Order: sequence, then structure tokens, then C-alpha cells
Amino acid sequence: MATAADRRAYRGPKLFSYGFRPFFLAASIWAALTVPLWLLSFTGYLPWTALTREWHIHEMLFGVLAGIVAGFLLTAVPNWTGRLPVMGAPLAALSGLWLAGRLAMLAATELGVWASLVDSAFLVVFASVIWREVLAARNWRNLAVCGLVTVLACANIAFHLGGLAPEAVAQRAALGAVALLIALIGGRVTPSFTRNWLTQHAPGPLPAPADRADTAALILTGLAAVSWTAAPESPLAGGLLTAAGLAALARLARWQGLRTLTEPLVWILHLGYAWLGIGLILTGLTILAPDSVPRTAGVHALTAGAVGVMTLAMMTRATRGHSGRPRVADGWTLAIYLLINAAALVRVGAGFGGAGGTALLAISGVLWSAAFGGFAVAYGPMLLGWPARPRGRAVPA
Repeated sequence: MATAADRRAYRGPKLFSYGFRPFFLAASIWAALTVPLWLLSFTGYLPWTALTREWHIHEMLFGVLAGIVAGFLLTAVPNWTGRLPVMGAPLAALSGLWLAGRLAMLAATELGVWASLVDSAFLVVFASVIWREVLAARNWRNLAVCGLVTVLACANIAFHLGGLAPEAVAQRAALGAVALLIALIGGRVTPSFTRNWLTQHAPGPLPAPADRADTAALILTGLAAVSWTAAPESPLAGGLLTAAGLAALARLARWQGLRTLTEPLVWILHLGYAWLGIGLILTGLTILAPDSVPRTAGVHALTAGAVGVMTLAMMTRATRGHSGRPRVADGWTLAIYLLINAAALVRVGAGFGGAGGTALLAISGVLWSAAFGGFAVAYGPMLLGWPARPRGRAVPA
């Protein structure tokens, strides 16, 4: 049967009918919980030995982010390949493996090496599933996506082998892979969705078609990621990161983002991609001008900014579209977008905050949790397949 027919024939729990449903719901809840858990531990209010800074880094990269990437790709890959989607019992098992990793990391002190083995299993299995689907369909265009998911899986293993060192190669490799995923997939969907919306709602100039400049920007981002992973203090890495960020912003300027300001579901994609460019530039400047730009500024512009904004942009859009809702942002959705951007701004600013940095860190954590918790509350019924009414009034297009 065709992919669409397979979906229609499915009669199991709605939660496991699409890859995005269990992973977006679980990852958003986990994203809302992990930051306050770590902040309580960081400030001494929650003496839980597992909740270290390294745990926080790991769960952001290999817990929350890995879950969201899984939800997106398990939904997108069947559309790319035309093959049978992962759903039902296999999807339940895969999401259960992700959850087992989260619980294992909370009990890492007691479980020791077993926590590392349980946690590493999810990304290895998930990468294998994506490779199988893409290769079986001869979908060569998306081999790069398979490669980047594999890098993420290998980086997770290296993170464990390195004793969860916060400045380890594994962390930079994971962030580099994430930046490339945003540059690659975000660079496809942002101009594509913008073009579709402008054609229907605002006839006029359209996003520039992909050309050699886009390819050059992707190559430059890849070179910057590799250089930064291998030699994070080298001027070459700093220069490549800064150049890659400027190339991302130049690429973004070609996509007519200012013409989409009446529809948050579209302009949020542009804002998420802008955070990628800003994050790459700041990361480069932490190397080239370390006395002026703190190290945390670039990292959190990439994580809280590019990752936080772009993932919520894709999660809200995919959930609305695949659950039969109009692709129009309601009041809850707009609030989520404002909260996550505020969280990113405050978190980047905390690096420059001096004595007030701790207070800004706490404020950013509250905003981050409110954004992802708000998604879980507003979009949870849609993900569970409940016939929930749209919340709030739609923002007019």
C-alpha cells in the first residue's frame, strides 16, 4: 500500500499514528522540566547528584533536541521516500527507548555505565531507521540528513566516553551537526513555505530560488562546524564561523521575510534562521574577540535561539497541519513564539550580565519552560488526537 493508504488503515492509538505525536509531546514536556530542575540544582535548592551542568548540556542536546529531530524526521522521511511510515508498535518502542534514556540519565549516579548504554541506544537505533528508509528508497538527496543524525549519535557516545566533559569535542560536534541540520532543512522549508504563503496571500516578489550561493553557504557552515569541532580556539575556526553566520544572514535576506509579518507561522521560520546566523557569528567572535564576547553568548544563541525558536516553529506548524488545523497562528501560538525569543535574548544577555547574570539565567529558564510548557498544554490535545477546539483567536493573515 502507499504511505497515505497505510496511514488510513492504521487503527491503533492516535498518539502512535505519526512520528511527531509522541516525540513532540514528550520532548516539549521534558524541555519544560529540565531547565528548572537544573537551575534548582545549580542554586542549591535541589541536592540531586545527577543534575549537574553536564547533565543539563546532555539533556538539551541528546534528550530534548534528539526527540524533536526524531519527531520531525519520522514524519518527513515517509513523505520524502514514499515508504511505509514508522507507526504503531515500532513507534511506541522507539519513543519508549527515548524515554528510557531520560530516566537512565536521571539515575546515572546509581546505574553507572548502564545509564550510558541505555541512553546511547536511542540515537543509534533512530539513525539506523533513517538510513534504512533513505537507502531503500534511493533518496540520495537526503543522505546528508542521515549523516548528520549519525554524527549526533556518535557525539552522544563520545559524550559518555569523555565523562560528560562540558567542553568536549562531542558537544561541539553535536552543535555543529545541529547547525547544519537547521541550515539544510531550515534552508529548504523557510523559502518554500514562504513562497506558498506569499502566492496565496500577498502576490509580489517571491523568495529567490536556490542557487550556488545557497550551496556555498551550506559548505561554509560545514567547514566552520568541522573546524570548530577540531580546533575550537583557532583563528581559522573563528573566521569560518563568523563568515558562515554572515552567509546565513545573506541567504535569509533573499527569502522575503519582511513580507510575511502578518502570519506568525511563517515569520517565525525566518526569525529562527536569523538566530542561526547570529549564533554562528557570536560563536566566531568568542574566538576572535574573547575579551568582548563571552563564550556562553554564541553557544546559547545557537541553542536557546536557533534550536529553541526553529524547533518550536516546526513543531507548531507540523502539528497544526497534520492534525487538520488551519495553518494560522492563534493566540497561544503567538505567545509561545514571543516567550521562546525572549528566553533566547535574556539567556544570551546573561553572558554579558556580570553580577546580574544569575538573575538573568533564572528569568531565561522561566521563559524557556513557559514556551515549551505552553506548547505541551496548547498542542497536547492535538498530538493526542483529541477533538480539541482551537485555543484563542487566530491572528489574521
